[in-house]
Amino acid sequence: MAKRKQDDFEWQNEEQEEIIWVSKSEIKRDAEALKKLGEKLVELTPAKLDKIPLDDNLQEAIFLAQRLQKEARRRQLQYIGKLLRSTDVEPIQEALDKIENKHLQQQIVLHKLELLRDELIEQGDTALTRLLNDYPQADRQQLRNLIRSAKKEKEQNKPAKAYRELFQCLKEIFLTESL
Repeated sequence: MAKRKQDDFEWQNEEQEEIIWVSKSEIKRDAEALKKLGEKLVELTPAKLDKIPLDDNLQEAIFLAQRLQKEARRRQLQYIGKLLRSTDVEPIQEALDKIENKHLQQQIVLHKLELLRDELIEQGDTALTRLLNDYPQADRQQLRNLIRSAKKEKEQNKPAKAYRELFQCLKEIFLTESL
């Protein structure tokens, strides 16, 4: 009899090890994460949404949420979260990450251009020579005039027209180089 109880006990232990318990809090966290993913999708433009693999129901729900406001929008976001629970979100998340990463890369490039512009204004010809070594297609005379004008504007506390023009010129140089 004791042997039989021992076997039953071991069998129950094996059964319990196979069951994976998920807490209520974890389920809520997952649902909240999917709701936040839905919010990100609703904030995207239609052109960016086309790049994300969405089924028809989800896409219609997102387009509807973009048109709604306040409480109706909140309820629609809840519904989008519910739809996301029944779909594979990994491809959607990957596509969204690519879109966000592209935006971050553009911000980094613009930040580098701002630093380069400030360096050109502070260091003058030395920084300009380094720039022209890297980008020989750039117009030396135009850059030199813009740098000189930007310095004057800064010294005389005038509006930064040449400062902005210098940035746009640098942006064009970098865009033509990357094409």
